Amino acid sequence: MKTTQTILETKDLSKIYNGTPVVDKLNLKIEEGEIFGFLGPNGAGKTTAILMILGLTEPSSGEVSVFGYNSTREPLKVKSITSYLPENVGFYEDLTAWENLAYITRLNHIPEKVAEERIEEVLSLVGLTEVKDTEVGKFSKGMKQRLGLGTVFVKKPKLAILDEPTTGIDPQGVEEILKLITKVNREENITIFLCSHLLYQLQKICTKIGIFSKGKMNVMGSMEEISKKILTEKSNRLEISFNDAQDTSQLIDSIQRLEGVLKVEKRAEDISLERIYTKYFQEGS
Repeated sequence: MKTTQTILETKDLSKIYNGTPVVDKLNLKIEEGEIFGFLGPNGAGKTTAILMILGLTEPSSGEVSVFGYNSTREPLKVKSITSYLPENVGFYEDLTAWENLAYITRLNHIPEKVAEERIEEVLSLVGLTEVKDTEVGKFSKGMKQRLGLGTVFVKKPKLAILDEPTTGIDPQGVEEILKLITKVNREENITIFLCSHLLYQLQKICTKIGIFSKGKMNVMGSMEEISKKILTEKSNRLEISFNDAQDTSQLIDSIQRLEGVLKVEKRAEDISLERIYTKYFQEGS
């Protein structure tokens, strides 16, 4: 029987700003080879937690270790085996895709001959080989996100932390990004920490999900485990809020046609949805 190794663990990890806990006693454990989904709304404290994991900001209290290295005391060792894709990716837009990746390999002290092979592999992996000599300033949002994943994977990290990697991408592009993440996880054995506020995306590819809100981890486990814990036949109402949607009539109609939906109501900027959730999560509708 194959044994798994805990590669990321936090113990009562907390961060307080001006007396307010942004991350409040976060406890999580991620095993090698997992795709872990860190689910929570914008402003929940997800990015702050990520920065502490990477050793980019010190916790107010608690501990975090990555492959046994303490992120606070040994940040350089943690950085050497991890890669991070922030929500807003920055590139040198007057440089080509190849040149941007080459710059990343130099920063990580990857030998030139090794770097050249890796860059070619990564460009093929993320589907940018044909535009490798094109300046990144001419790339679409989706192409830039692909290149962002390239900057993560060219380092061949043990742990890749991806913060909202599908933001601003069309549905087809989202599917391609999710397939790419799954492919790298399986073929390169890179453990993925995927941060998002979109459950349906995490549900598709994650082996485990943690629901994080207002600085606290509310529940964690597989989708089946989560559905048993918080989604029951007696608790089957969901409130969905829309910040910038102007016409939700078509969306409401689409939701109403989903199997298991009992009732959909529109109230101001919210939609109230009643559904048999245990069935929903098990079948992945």
